[in-house]
Amino acid sequence: MNEIIINNWLELQDIIFKDVYESKIGRYRADYIYRGISNKNLGMKPKLNRVCAHNLELEKSIIRNFKKYGYTELNNSSSIWHIISIGQHYGLPTRLLDWTYSPLVAAHFATEDLNEYDKDGAIYALDFDKLNRLQLPKRLLHVLLESNSKSFSMDMLDSELPTLESFENYQEEPFCLFFEPSSISDRIVNQYALFSTVSKSQILIDDIINKYPNVVTKIIIPAKTKLEIRDKLDYINISERLLYPGLDGLCSWITRRYSEIK
Repeated sequence: MNEIIINNWLELQDIIFKDVYESKIGRYRADYIYRGISNKNLGMKPKLNRVCAHNLELEKSIIRNFKKYGYTELNNSSSIWHIISIGQHYGLPTRLLDWTYSPLVAAHFATEDLNEYDKDGAIYALDFDKLNRLQLPKRLLHVLLESNSKSFSMDMLDSELPTLESFENYQEEPFCLFFEPSSISDRIVNQYALFSTVSKSQILIDDIINKYPNVVTKIIIPAKTKLEIRDKLDYINISERLLYPGLDGLCSWITRRYSEIK
């Protein structure tokens, strides 16, 4: 995995806009998605694998209970992808990982936790179009190319992979895919969000990415640089007020803004 250390706001801008200019159309267009973490050593492990590492088969029980007790809020949805997307949104242990199309939103997630300001943060910049072409099964890659898309919609997944069992058993070799959830809340819209998931619950996306050189860059934000990045994100309104619409997001922003940084 490529690693780059940035020392200030301008270096971050230089890295995230490097090589994203499309001369054919005269526009800035990137094939990257981003994930921000407050501690560079955390890696990319879904909540299911953190909570249920002792028995990943508990995923079935988690989803069954979520569907049973969340029936009203789920509107009797039959789409497993819709169900686990809502679960992920509300903190359910799932096999999903959050990503964003916005590098600055990822920078927010890398710098929002004041309790982690003694640790280096990181942003993963993943060329997911390249990764798709390298490891997606041919049929699923064809579905993407046919739709001129780089990520799946839930309708596409409902058609091709209607159950988690069909996903698990699609092929013996594990693979990951990326999909955009429905706009079930303003948070998903404002965070410019999408999810990744791996076909075998015991396999992490790190395990797949590490097979292929030059598909991901890890941008390290040193602890000493976090506050500058954080303040400048606030200045351009990339904060809890935008990303967590509502009073809870507003209160989180106010709390962080007036807290002492030790």
